[in-house]
Amino acid sequence: MAASTEQATGGVEKTAAEEKPRVLEPGAAPFGNFPHYSRFHPPEQRLRLLPPELLRRLFPQSPDTRPILGLDVGCNSGDLSVALYKHFLSLHDGETCLDASRELHLLCCDIDPVLVERAEKECPFPDGLTFITLDFMNQRTRKVLLSSFLSQFGRSVFDIGFCMSVTMWIHLNHGDQGLWEFLAHLSSLCRYLLVEPQPWKCYRAAARRLRKLGLHDFDHFRSLAIRGDMASQIVQILTQDHGMELVCCFGNTNWDRSLLLFRTKQATETHPIPESLIEEGKERNRIRFWRE
Repeated sequence: MAASTEQATGGVEKTAAEEKPRVLEPGAAPFGNFPHYSRFHPPEQRLRLLPPELLRRLFPQSPDTRPILGLDVGCNSGDLSVALYKHFLSLHDGETCLDASRELHLLCCDIDPVLVERAEKECPFPDGLTFITLDFMNQRTRKVLLSSFLSQFGRSVFDIGFCMSVTMWIHLNHGDQGLWEFLAHLSSLCRYLLVEPQPWKCYRAAARRLRKLGLHDFDHFRSLAIRGDMASQIVQILTQDHGMELVCCFGNTNWDRSLLLFRTKQATETHPIPESLIEEGKERNRIRFWRE
């Protein structure tokens, strides 16, 4: 997920028959569209940090609020999207639930049509997960596709957004202003937002991989003013500039990335986070609270 769709696909979305098998060198995915991402960052490392009951606690069951609507930005080939869906509905491998799509529906988007096509083919819950090709930074296309999805449920915003290891690719391809705008769009579209920012060392590693392959460096890498502790930078932008509140940090993955949960002030007023969830998280040492 990141930069321009025209850059990624040459302005033409090819059919499966027209697509040639892609063999990417390690690191030759300047938009983060690695073909086998979950092999080196398995979903389980995130899931172990997230309480399975999280969504049920945040959104108590009510006929007029079902299903819970989620937006997964930069879904790649859908492995993590499916894993999150199963995790929050407490579904086991091979298990299906006829009412699952009535409980939770995820709209999953990625810039790479080949990855999206794979996600659609392999998804075990086609009624509960919708995959689309979308350059999230294209305002016109984003508005049309997301509004069309939300209107099917009579909604204007998503209940929760997932932004898992996407911020770096937006930042590298669109610069400081692009990162700021990306977070602004997400905060306006989602009542809650779960973000996994890449640390600054990942920026250096991504740039180094491109140079090693003899490819052009990222246009904005050397000119970025937003750098350093990227988790804190993301927190500052969302809380100070975009009116969100940091609820908690669920901890760090084995590859040292924080899972940060934010909510809008409107969500705070109408659906306060249950104290029981907070206390359980403290007891299990799964939730670390940030104090400004």
